[in-house]
Amino acid sequence: MEKWEYLSTFLEADASNKAIKQYIQETFNTKAQRHSPEAMIPELNKMGTDGWELVHMEPVPRVGRKQDIQFNRHEWTNTYFCVFKRLIHQPEPIPVAQAASVIEEPKEPEVKTPPISLDPNRLPPA
Repeated sequence: MEKWEYLSTFLEADASNKAIKQYIQETFNTKAQRHSPEAMIPELNKMGTDGWELVHMEPVPRVGRKQDIQFNRHEWTNTYFCVFKRLIHQPEPIPVAQAASVIEEPKEPEVKTPPISLDPNRLPPA
């Protein structure tokens, strides 16, 4: 059975960084707006490279100092609550048939016996 681990975090769409602006310009052939959602793509790609899959993303108006979320429908936001998951890699079990072939049964020692003559003219003494 597959097992997953989860990560929840906040990402901000902030294109004020020069490298992010350049990324948006080169990738989307458009001028980066300060809070373009595309500004999060490099971070999302990095998470994907680390094995994390984005399973939920939701804009949140404001994140407090205690990581609480303020809801007010009259505000703009560039902050997104994100949930990621990734598969926990566990060692694969060895199939029973394969495991049996790995276990070597003890071999009996080889016993050397002298050759037996089957010549009817040479019978063993009685």
